[in-house]
Amino acid sequence: MLYDAFQVQSDLAQQTRAWGQVLHDAVSPWAALGGPLSWWSAGAQMMMRAGMSFARPSFGLDSVRVGNRDVPVVEEAAFATAFGTLLRFRKDVETPQPKVLVVAPLSGHFATLLRGTVRALLPDHDVYVTDWHNARDVPLSAGPFGFDDYVEHLVRFMGVLGEGAHMLAVCQPAVQALAAAAVMAQTRDPAAPRSLTVMAGPVDCRINPTVVNELATSKPISWFEQNLIATVPRRHKGAGRRVYPGFIQLSAFMSMNMKRHVDGHTDLFWHKVNREADKAAAIENFYDEYFAVLDLPAEFYLETVRTVFQDYTLAKNQLTFRGEPIDMGAVRRTALMTVEGERDDICSVGQTMAAHDLCTSLPPHMRTHHLQAGVGHYGVFSGKKWEQQIYPQVRNFIAAHG
Repeated sequence: MLYDAFQVQSDLAQQTRAWGQVLHDAVSPWAALGGPLSWWSAGAQMMMRAGMSFARPSFGLDSVRVGNRDVPVVEEAAFATAFGTLLRFRKDVETPQPKVLVVAPLSGHFATLLRGTVRALLPDHDVYVTDWHNARDVPLSAGPFGFDDYVEHLVRFMGVLGEGAHMLAVCQPAVQALAAAAVMAQTRDPAAPRSLTVMAGPVDCRINPTVVNELATSKPISWFEQNLIATVPRRHKGAGRRVYPGFIQLSAFMSMNMKRHVDGHTDLFWHKVNREADKAAAIENFYDEYFAVLDLPAEFYLETVRTVFQDYTLAKNQLTFRGEPIDMGAVRRTALMTVEGERDDICSVGQTMAAHDLCTSLPPHMRTHHLQAGVGHYGVFSGKKWEQQIYPQVRNFIAAHG
């Protein structure tokens, strides 16, 4: 019933967008005259933005500056399963570059949320991304997708990249990336990453708990299953699949900073009234990405809540994979870098750095930590400080362990 009710709301939003288009077409030729007509035009454009999107936006990374020339970038699927595609950003460059697997979160948004991360990496690396699929579009016949399946995907993807590649995990998959590195170390997999960079990830949520952490521990796992899990309606390819809907996750994110989002849309309206195209476009681009949501398989969501946020299984070095124990002490040949943001209100200071306490077999020269002043969660992997202050250190770390 939860998903069906939302679907009605989504259909109404589609009608609102259609009426907004009609109103905009009628008013926009006269909007330049100013006054109430410009307000009507701006209001119509706001109507045209009603609702959410459930299709992956484009990365839009068609070319990159490498050295002194612009090089075309082509997206190609290097490997794919029902639940995710290993997406490569192929470039025609003469000198081989270090291969890097960027592990995107499976937490309600598409991998394109890491557009800025990929853009910064591209000039110096052969970049691959875990492009997770919307669970509501995955048929039931594909089977379940849980925590272990995510880890297995990372192991398989690293196998495609081959020996000598690196891994960089952003936010939630820091846990699965560490697990994959340990599994590959224990099995002596030659494709084990040369280096692992984990950024703003919930390795040990017992440290400086945030609102997100407190919410996860305030209810038993049965409450999450009964109140937040829904069934995909019949109109979608994944009909009948149990999912944690992306629209619930988005609502939770927005509720944490509701005033900022209200102010953002108010600013957008007035930028349109005043015909400030560049300022309006900046806000629109952000919300085009922010309002593009995907559903998570219920198994993965519930297992992640229990394992990462309630039982702290990784933090206690008690993780298992396919029923077998994982020992983080097995990681000996994968260098480790952790990155945190001073103002991160999702993964607070200390939660990611805890990875160093788990990887006890790594010598000091194979580990490093960076705390970036003045950034929140998204600033760790996107924006000017990521590009100008954090990324150069990540690039040098990868180069040093290549």
